[in-house]
Amino acid sequence: MAYPEGYLPGPRTPAGSPAYLLRRGGGPLMVSMPHVGTDVPAALAARMTPAALTLADTDWHLPRVYDFLDALDATVLVATHSRLVIDLNRPPTGESLYPGRDTTGLIPVDTFRKESVYAGPVPDEAQTDVRRATYWEPYHSALSAELARLRSLSPRVVLWDAHSIASELPRFFAGRLPDLNFGTADGRSCDPRLAEAILAPVVRQDRFTWVLNGRFKGGYITRRHGEPATGVHAIQLETSQVIYMEESAPFSLREDRCAMLRPLLQACLSAAIGWATRD
Repeated sequence: MAYPEGYLPGPRTPAGSPAYLLRRGGGPLMVSMPHVGTDVPAALAARMTPAALTLADTDWHLPRVYDFLDALDATVLVATHSRLVIDLNRPPTGESLYPGRDTTGLIPVDTFRKESVYAGPVPDEAQTDVRRATYWEPYHSALSAELARLRSLSPRVVLWDAHSIASELPRFFAGRLPDLNFGTADGRSCDPRLAEAILAPVVRQDRFTWVLNGRFKGGYITRRHGEPATGVHAIQLETSQVIYMEESAPFSLREDRCAMLRPLLQACLSAAIGWATRD
């Protein structure tokens, strides 16, 4: 397998592919992309339905959308395997992050459109344990280790958890989702002054709609690793896919739309770095 320039492969899985890709930077910014992976082991794919194998629920193209991260000296952690294998942004015990709301689990058994993932029996507890050890634990171990490394270099570190989702999914929300959905676990995962700095460029523009702590308040990564008291500040961005790509298969990137979105994302992350490095 060829790896993108500057990325290191994580531990090998039984199928031989890396559990994640990592690029180390020296600045106070870490970007996590837990849902961009598209790898599905062949033995597992053979059990899945055609609908599942379209991988429609992928956070498509985010490494290309955020193609400026190297210039920001950011550390970037990228998932390699599909969220249908295991969802890296769910608690390891599988409890719901949004009690009372419909959601998919640690090992999804249906897609965002309520299509079955498996043509036969769903994974049992033993199979879940294997996937947790193979994919989930290495990703989170790397995330924790890199945050600790960056924290040793800077008194404040920003973790940006990058996501995207289809703009209309009646299962989860009514109507069309705002373009940019920021989440700070209702203010618990980062200093409010960081959120204010990040949102300043967003407030000044009128091209994209946005919300803070709306339908998506931050998943497990934001809630678990955001510890303002220890100098680690986490924020999630769930980007509506319609503003940068085609939302139907083959889910093509729209570079014309990216050209309008990227400068705003870069301004937000530059503001985060400015906040983290201020005296």
